[in-house]
Amino acid sequence: MSVSLFERLGGNDAVSAAVDIFYQKVISDNHINGFFEGVDMNKQMRKMKSFLSYAFGANTPFEGESMRTAHARLVEQGLNDSHFDAVKNHIDTTLKELNVAQELIDEVLNITESTRNDVLNK
Repeated sequence: MSVSLFERLGGNDAVSAAVDIFYQKVISDNHINGFFEGVDMNKQMRKMKSFLSYAFGANTPFEGESMRTAHARLVEQGLNDSHFDAVKNHIDTTLKELNVAQELIDEVLNITESTRNDVLNK
């Protein structure tokens, strides 16, 4: 039986730490932080932790909205590839800051990239 990416990353504690650092970067980035105005960031972070755990193979269900539904309002506000790229870059730098092995970072970024068309409603 193969070990999930979730487990190889370090489980709940690792995902939680990464999401906390990631959102600090996002909120500090003037190119994308406007999309989070008025958002309950504690709720947003809980949703992201749940989604990432699921996406990385944790044995937990994800009961949130689809990527298209969750981001439709943001696309209407102008969310585009440059914003997606900024988020992807923050994921990359967060994982590097946490000393995650490059092969695991590559897996995470591949999963991230696989959501681009749904996030951007293409």
